[in-house]
Amino acid sequence: MLGEIALYTFVIIILTGVWLTLFFRPSMGEVVYDGSYVPLKGIPMSEAYASTLDISFDIRGGLLIRQIHHWSAIVFVAAMLTHMMRVFFTGAFRKPREINWVFGALLLFLGMFDGFMGYSLPDDLLSGTGIRFMEGAILAMPIVGTYLQFFFFGGQFPGVLIVPRLFTVHILLIPGIMVGLLAAHLILVFYHKHTQFAGPGRTNENVVGMPLLPVYTAKAGGFFFLVFGVISAMAAIATVNPIWAYGPYRPDQVSTDAQPDWYMGFSEGLVRVMPGWEISVWGGHTLNLGVFIPLIIFPTVLVGLWGYPFIEAWITGDRGEHHMADRPRNHPVRTAYGAAWMGLYLVLLAGGGNDLLATHFHLSINAITYFVRAGFFAVPIIIFVVTKRWCLGLQRRDKEKVLHGRETGVINRLHHGEYIEVHAPLPQGRLYTLTAHEQPEPVVLAPEVDENGVVRKAGLFTRARAKLSRGFYGEGSQIAKPTAEEHQEIASGHGHH
Repeated sequence: MLGEIALYTFVIIILTGVWLTLFFRPSMGEVVYDGSYVPLKGIPMSEAYASTLDISFDIRGGLLIRQIHHWSAIVFVAAMLTHMMRVFFTGAFRKPREINWVFGALLLFLGMFDGFMGYSLPDDLLSGTGIRFMEGAILAMPIVGTYLQFFFFGGQFPGVLIVPRLFTVHILLIPGIMVGLLAAHLILVFYHKHTQFAGPGRTNENVVGMPLLPVYTAKAGGFFFLVFGVISAMAAIATVNPIWAYGPYRPDQVSTDAQPDWYMGFSEGLVRVMPGWEISVWGGHTLNLGVFIPLIIFPTVLVGLWGYPFIEAWITGDRGEHHMADRPRNHPVRTAYGAAWMGLYLVLLAGGGNDLLATHFHLSINAITYFVRAGFFAVPIIIFVVTKRWCLGLQRRDKEKVLHGRETGVINRLHHGEYIEVHAPLPQGRLYTLTAHEQPEPVVLAPEVDENGVVRKAGLFTRARAKLSRGFYGEGSQIAKPTAEEHQEIASGHGHH
């Protein structure tokens, strides 16, 4: 369902985007506004900004289409991220779906940047501030930063080429790549089929579900119009990016509460909370660490999640195909890692909106900044520990259910006065669901000296793999699921009243 929301919002983006290109003028040539919005009459501005105002106030239905386009982009990225987290927590990224995971990651990355370019096109004061932010990040690159800035902007900032160039990339280059990736993604989904949770009749060799035609197709068609209707209602009710409130962009001004769309908020947070460090290297060349370090951390945060499936496959050494989805509790370290990543993302998102948090909740902006700096290191660790213990507790609860059955709430008194609670045995289907998951064994290093006395020390990567394997699947990282013998002994009445 989450993947379908992403697909349908992408279709909505394409449809509304084609309509908007009929009226938008991607030019930074200066004009004097003479449209319907009276507060800006007589103000010099770019053609891009003036045409966006015309779409919003002078073209029938223009503002609604613009709002639908923008809200669809926001929901599109949110659906992709949520879809990827569902895939992550259920282990649906394992073989043979690793390539599809990479395709999804690329789609999310391209969607984020295409959204950034899209809301930068109107050339209003808010979007111009975002482009200025991008220019600062480019300039912070050592050695090549200045050259890249001149190449990208066609001269000094802001120049007259950035909006036309962003427009071309936004409507042609990135969407074209995304359409190709999306087609490949859907082909692989159709070929591999969907994963499924363990249950009666469900194995690693079959697929339980509805046929594509006519059942699923009919439901998918209805769901598309439902998504379109909800986004249209959001666009009609909630204003997003009111460019008329900001005014045209001027390099010497910046708007209050200048916030990017939520999916770029964590990159904004990285720069806002990073101390403004600078060092001089190579005979007086300044290295702006206050921007360069966040520029390095930005892709690292994303790759830290996107590269995890390959790390897990390397640790386990598992090369088999997996079509059964995991319950998150049965992989405590993986679940804790994903939850810690989400915690880090949210902390940085709060850092990107530190001014709004300060004004809305009457807090000190410095206190918020210091909290985010400390939280960048502390929050992921705390969430990791808590989530892991939570998963282990749920595993113990499942084991208790399998061995002793479910609590009925019925209390019996025995003839000698003792009170016991009656447990009802679980049905076979439920027992299968709770015990069908695999539990990888930790990697055990071979002796450094074999039976012939030959010394064969393990390499660095082998020792690292074994250590990580113990951390992922060793004692304290998973609760051994009950065996058939243990269940049989309990069911026969031995050792349990």
